[in-house]
Amino acid sequence: MLSRTWAPVLDVGFDQRVPVHRLLLFGTQHLVTLSAIWVFPVLIGVTLGLGGDDVSHLIQASFLLAGIVTVVQSSRVVRLPIVQGPTAAFFAALLAAGATYGLGAAFGSMVVAGLIFMLLSLPIGRLGVLTHVVRFAAEPLVYGTLCLIIGAQLATLGLPNWFGAEGEPAYGWKLFGIGLATLLVVVACLLFGGDTIVKRAAVLIGMLAGTLLALAFGLWSPPALGGTVLVGPPAWLPFGFDVRWPAVLLMLLAFLESSAEAVGMYALVSRWGGVTLTRTRITRGLFTEYAGTVAGALFGGVGTATYPENAGIVRVSRIGSRYVTMTAGLIAIALAFVPVLATFVAGLPGAVLAAASTVLFGIIALSGVQMMSGVEWDDLNLTVAATAFILALGGQWLPESMVATMPDWVRAVVTTPMMFGAVLLIVLNALINHGLRRVLGR
Repeated sequence: MLSRTWAPVLDVGFDQRVPVHRLLLFGTQHLVTLSAIWVFPVLIGVTLGLGGDDVSHLIQASFLLAGIVTVVQSSRVVRLPIVQGPTAAFFAALLAAGATYGLGAAFGSMVVAGLIFMLLSLPIGRLGVLTHVVRFAAEPLVYGTLCLIIGAQLATLGLPNWFGAEGEPAYGWKLFGIGLATLLVVVACLLFGGDTIVKRAAVLIGMLAGTLLALAFGLWSPPALGGTVLVGPPAWLPFGFDVRWPAVLLMLLAFLESSAEAVGMYALVSRWGGVTLTRTRITRGLFTEYAGTVAGALFGGVGTATYPENAGIVRVSRIGSRYVTMTAGLIAIALAFVPVLATFVAGLPGAVLAAASTVLFGIIALSGVQMMSGVEWDDLNLTVAATAFILALGGQWLPESMVATMPDWVRAVVTTPMMFGAVLLIVLNALINHGLRRVLGR
């Protein structure tokens, strides 16, 4: 067993159903918060100089991948209210591999790395490699610290983006005011919404209010959709298929980071519902994520992991019904075949999305503190957490002249706190707590 049973903190349990109208509302809230599903494809397109059609392929495939895996996970596998979405680890790996070898090789290498992790997740008695990874990644010290690192990294996407994108006509304090208004609406709904739908849908209400304000003050206009195809399926191998072994190594590290993130998120959410997870159940969940990422890569989808912002929504709304996340997954699948709607959602004001997500980023970080409440903070545990925390965040500010001399895959790892932090925490925890501690004990 990976965790003991905790007292539930949810008003609606994992297996409870909610009325249809609320099901659609809460499911939409989960989906709208899944900002990386369109942000990462757009950033990849801008960085690699892709055309509009290529970016559309990335968005459609990411919706399809996230939707299918979310439905399967919520209904059949881990049976928790989790939402799958593109993770920063795969985003960084795709950028590095795509810039060096092309997106065909990046996605092809993701397929190979995913197949390797699928093999590792097959139970082979006590020799299964993934069993040992789960053992180290699921400990409160490891995942609690990783939540802090994730929250700190996500903070760089929060307040700075309230001003909008530099170069936009509305860039500056006016958009910041829209972001501030959005945050105030979210906080007001949380504080004064009582035990009503206003509190449950606080994030969605805040996004709607912020978007309407931006529209009213002329700071945002709906995206032009005239040239967008109304209905169309995701494209098969839109960038071709190739495999490069340095890119495979980079993707393996991305899978390692997403595995640590997923295992910790399973443990965190199950704790809120007072449920104890077995290793078998978690391993099946990881296998599903790997298989989904492999399949999604064939359509150009950014690799998936359990999305922390959606776990934040579960905690804020106290709605833990997995039927809500199943609904979000079904909506995502539908949007994968309606590019015109995906384009519109991607065109929502960035300042509004950033402001509405700020509360969720803080919840993720402080959930890590909550997880570590039972950790005995002796010198060894302090060394593991403190070293990984500072090095993971510090990698973002390494001298450019030094970063430029690194191989692409090394640069992508050390400059991405979530990925670097996961590697450091698992390695340091294994060496110090499961190695040195035993030696000192003897």
